[in-house]
Amino acid sequence: MKGKTIVVKLGTSVLTGGTRHLDKAHMVELVRQCASLHRAGHRIIVVTSAAIAAGREHLGFPELAGTMANKQMLAAVGQTQLIQTWQSLFNIYGLHVGQLLLTRADLEDRERYLNARDSLRALLDHRIIPVINENDAVATNEIKVGDNDNLSARAAILAEADLLILLTDQRGLFTADPRNNPDAQLIEEVQTIDDTLRKLAGGSVSGLGTGGMATKLQAADVARRAGVDVVIATGQIPEVIGRLAAGDRVGTRFPALATPLESRKRWILAGPPPHGEIHVDAGAVSAVMAKGSSLLPKGIVRVEGRFRRGEAVRIVNPEGRELARGICRYDAQDLERIKGQHSDQIETLLGYGYGSVAIHRDDLVLL
Repeated sequence: MKGKTIVVKLGTSVLTGGTRHLDKAHMVELVRQCASLHRAGHRIIVVTSAAIAAGREHLGFPELAGTMANKQMLAAVGQTQLIQTWQSLFNIYGLHVGQLLLTRADLEDRERYLNARDSLRALLDHRIIPVINENDAVATNEIKVGDNDNLSARAAILAEADLLILLTDQRGLFTADPRNNPDAQLIEEVQTIDDTLRKLAGGSVSGLGTGGMATKLQAADVARRAGVDVVIATGQIPEVIGRLAAGDRVGTRFPALATPLESRKRWILAGPPPHGEIHVDAGAVSAVMAKGSSLLPKGIVRVEGRFRRGEAVRIVNPEGRELARGICRYDAQDLERIKGQHSDQIETLLGYGYGSVAIHRDDLVLL
């Protein structure tokens, strides 16, 4: 079975067991499950909450005013404690972790988004476990994603993940609030997210985190539209991560609306208009059209327009006809310098590189 890319979001209530302390015994069990999937060839990404909770615990639960500065201070202290904990637990299984701290600004600015995506892919390519959290130590309300449910959905899109697992202290989404309605039934699968369903999503049960069922529903809607399967489940079920990865009917599942590649290519066609043109030679036409190859700098003969890295461009054949459209790995100025050159010359010519291709096959749509 081909390895999947799986994002596991762990809420504060899961990591603390509803207490004020990190539940390290449970954390090591979750790590064991992730390590098992990693050994099976899957790519695992952890989105972790509980930085502020870890900061409070490390400082002995000080009495502090609820100011932004105090929250940022607790996050700064707690983030170091949290990543050290994850590092030590994954080290038990011989695995390395790499920390990515993000804000909404990192995901909305095109250049920063691409840099974050490249960092994430590099970690996964080297079989390192990315551990992602919001950068609460510097984030303000204006640049915060606001909750790690929605952050995990964006991380799943960033990684072009197959599955997003949202682990919480509830079994999933119910037909009514199970805390006060004994007749509430678990909804095992959701095909349509509408206003009726949103009304069923209540607030945070524990009060320890920033996300509740409503933010999980938002995250599920965002991720499934990008081609990612999503499951909301409790983190207390034995082997829950492995069971969800295997497709067991646990929690509430939100099937993807399209494959990630189909969704991405639809966006390329239906998204912003192309910002320029890349004219290619006959060899590149053959490689792209007949062999399904990526577009290499070697096959580029002319660059027209002003476009940035990550923007859509037209690919034009020697007869002047548009044959494809794609998302460029390099801006127009860089392409002008590397056109017609072998890929191994990119870093020599530019002093840096974003990969060996001008446009990757997954970022290219044939017309």
